[in-house]
Amino acid sequence: MNWKQLPKEKRNHVVLVGLITAMALGAVGFGLIRFQYDHLNQIAEDTRDADRKLSKMMGAINNKEKTEAELAEVTGTLSSVEDGMASGDLYSWVYETVRRFKLSYKIDPPQFSTAEVKDTTLLPKFPYKQVTISIASAGYYHDIGKFIADFENQFPHIRVVNLTIDPVPSLVSSEKEKLEFKMEIVTLVRPNPS
Repeated sequence: MNWKQLPKEKRNHVVLVGLITAMALGAVGFGLIRFQYDHLNQIAEDTRDADRKLSKMMGAINNKEKTEAELAEVTGTLSSVEDGMASGDLYSWVYETVRRFKLSYKIDPPQFSTAEVKDTTLLPKFPYKQVTISIASAGYYHDIGKFIADFENQFPHIRVVNLTIDPVPSLVSSEKEKLEFKMEIVTLVRPNPS
């Protein structure tokens, strides 16, 4: 039978069935099939991520000797730095370290406060204790600056904090340019070998 020979009502029904079928196929395509494609794309992305992680792990396994050598080097460096850290009688250690270092600088003999040992405040969650001692002395501006800069550069595990510099109030006219300084030295304490 020819399309034109169908009654108008039947043609409308055929067109309506065709439209409903097309909409159903579109819904299936966009709903179910598109969801499956998205899921497959996600699986492919996860697979690429896993491949990248695997290649990174394989690289680490292949570089095991290099990593072990770097670990040994860093461990040696840490050990040598720890050897220079405060240990034993902390007050005496800091006193002797500053006294020996001060010998080549033109500042007055330093006066020390008592040592205060506590958990470190320099860095959060740091595995070392620290000792803080206040030091007071006097000298000329250039000598004080050189002393402090060289001191911190010589000892990487010691920091100078809370530095104050003031004119010395009761000096003779030839020493009017002398300044007194107060500072706290914060040094890390070497952990007990375990």
